[in-house]
Amino acid sequence: MKILLTHTPHMRDNYYGARALKGLQSLGEVVLHQGEETLEGARLISAAQNCDLIVADRATALPAPIFDGLPSLKAALRCAVDIRNIDVAAASSHGVLVTRAKPGFVESVTELVLGFLVDLNRGISRASAAYQAGEVPVARMGRQLAGTTIGIIGYGAIGRAVAPLASSLGMRVLISDPYVTVENPDFRQVDLPTLLAGSDHVVCLAIANEATENLINAEALSRMRRDAVFINVSRGNLVDEAALAEAILQGRIAAAAIDVGRAPDQMPTPAIAKLKGVIATPHIGGLTPPAIEAQALHTVEQVSALVSGAVPEGAVNQETWSRRI
Repeated sequence: MKILLTHTPHMRDNYYGARALKGLQSLGEVVLHQGEETLEGARLISAAQNCDLIVADRATALPAPIFDGLPSLKAALRCAVDIRNIDVAAASSHGVLVTRAKPGFVESVTELVLGFLVDLNRGISRASAAYQAGEVPVARMGRQLAGTTIGIIGYGAIGRAVAPLASSLGMRVLISDPYVTVENPDFRQVDLPTLLAGSDHVVCLAIANEATENLINAEALSRMRRDAVFINVSRGNLVDEAALAEAILQGRIAAAAIDVGRAPDQMPTPAIAKLKGVIATPHIGGLTPPAIEAQALHTVEQVSALVSGAVPEGAVNQETWSRRI
């Protein structure tokens, strides 16, 4: 079994780890990418020649020409949940299996949401930056979370983790998700306009797909209260960044915290990250050792299943998989 691990050395250290790499190497010959640039196009095809499997980091795109150029490839495993930059239809047409990793980052991202909530409402990073710049910070009145209302857009794994924690802090919880039924009587399920109008804190946790592209646009932002704050830890394409920047600059919402955006590697774009009233972090929501190791080790489990001839958990097109191991 020959396996290409596409992670650059930096990505390998931060997003794969020694334990997972050792596990992968126990299952076959692992080809490591040693360059600092993400593999793409002809370079990716060259690196993966004669490989049975590709274990790809989230930045490595797998469009149709990649599958056209790799007749030996049997499976492409994404070390992430998001597989939008993999052409699954093209993989299927060649009989190549595509898999995604399970979300091992729920606790890590949930903690970041709580950190954003406290910082946005108490001005921690703002005061710290003033001190570090040699300024005298203004002691501004903060807002305690108890007694306020949080609106959670998307009731998936992270939404289900954030909601009870927010409730335990004394917050009222509104949830908007048209695809699920919220059974917890402590939470109120509402439509999106009601959530936007009634929340002190709006947390975007919806999945990213065509239906949610620019879900938070100028109209949505206009429904929010002027003293409300917005948090996005899902995906950048859920938000119209120009509309968000305008809402912040004009004071139509109080502030925003973003861990994702439309810059490379799903990071916030510098133009919005530099705005006063914005807390931006470089896509660190899942960047903790337990979170990263969970997804990396899941790819090792998937490879182990493939070696034994089984369909691994996380397979998305097993019905068209013909290039069996």
